[in-house]
Amino acid sequence: VSLWLPLALGVAAVAAVAAGQSPLQRRVVRDVLEYFHGRSNVHFLFKEREVDGVIEREDSSGTFVQLRLGLAQTACRKRAPQRHCRVLENRRKPTCLACYKFDTGDVPKVLDKYHNCGPSHHLAAKEIRQRDEAECRAVEEAGKGGDTLYLPGMFAFSRGLPA
Repeated sequence: VSLWLPLALGVAAVAAVAAGQSPLQRRVVRDVLEYFHGRSNVHFLFKEREVDGVIEREDSSGTFVQLRLGLAQTACRKRAPQRHCRVLENRRKPTCLACYKFDTGDVPKVLDKYHNCGPSHHLAAKEIRQRDEAECRAVEEAGKGGDTLYLPGMFAFSRGLPA
């Protein structure tokens, strides 16, 4: 029983974290995991360890979601995924910063996105943090101002008669 308790608590903690997230936040987490596993230097499956620093803002151009996703390496190789992959202690625990901008549709489409995944100390470096902040600001601005789509009927032009 004592061996199963930490595993059960870990599963319960992830479920509790997931229950407190909005659908867009869950979508960002899934997308970041997919992106991370798609990298050529990643050979093992990773699981969500924690989600923090969540920002979700709505405006007339859509919804901006920013979060930090802590990952934990599992014993399963990504080429042969299994149903139950146990997390390996004292292994790689990268952190991903994700910034997404969704439109206002019924099924929100991604207008722009930015990911940066690496060791926690790597993401804390000043120049990387400044670049991340700039990239996230640009993502948040997607859909505003000059880069909006032109739709027929948005503008009306009239030409006056010669005097």
